[in-house]
Amino acid sequence: MINILIVEDEKPISNLIRLSLTKEGYHCTCAFDGASAADLIERNAYDLILLDVMLPQVDGFELMEYIRPLEIPVIFLTAKASVSDRVKGLRLGAEDYIVKPFEVIELLARVDVVLRRYRKCDMIIEVGGLRIDTGSMQVWRGGEEVNLTRTEYELLLLFARNPRRAMYRETIYERVWGEEYPFGSKAVDLHVQRLRKKVGWEHQLQAVNKVGYRLEVEP
Repeated sequence: MINILIVEDEKPISNLIRLSLTKEGYHCTCAFDGASAADLIERNAYDLILLDVMLPQVDGFELMEYIRPLEIPVIFLTAKASVSDRVKGLRLGAEDYIVKPFEVIELLARVDVVLRRYRKCDMIIEVGGLRIDTGSMQVWRGGEEVNLTRTEYELLLLFARNPRRAMYRETIYERVWGEEYPFGSKAVDLHVQRLRKKVGWEHQLQAVNKVGYRLEVEP
């Protein structure tokens, strides 16, 4: 499981980020000041750090100096929107710089990009009789390659990375299409139907009443 450290002193924002990332299958730990974050980093291994700049005790830029030799990817989260601040954060070694306020869907997309860049996500996923190569974006079933559209592939990958987890249609649409879910849309249902047939998941990819879908496979 991917471990993410959220260093943010505003608890409502920290909780929103934690809940959003947890819903996507990430394991999150929160720190509310720079000194506590440094202690956690010293004792634990993290795959990604989301780091506010304006923190009590030790600010984000100072903490970045401590993180950089550890080669843990960092995304800055900050209200400091000036070009000089963004340049400073990137020159310190941050992978990305997100200015508050931001949309959760944008944060999730940027987290995914950084994790892929560092190959923190599994390159080969085997689930439900499928073998998925996330590097080449190829899918095989029983030794034969399955041809999927880009949208079908992203949908498959979402379920493959979240087995046995009920996922709301709204979440599925936002993660795959990258847009806010249009009320009453049938896009998710139609694509799930096609995906089931192509990969042979007629029974595994189950509908969840009034929610969405869940991939039911052996652990």
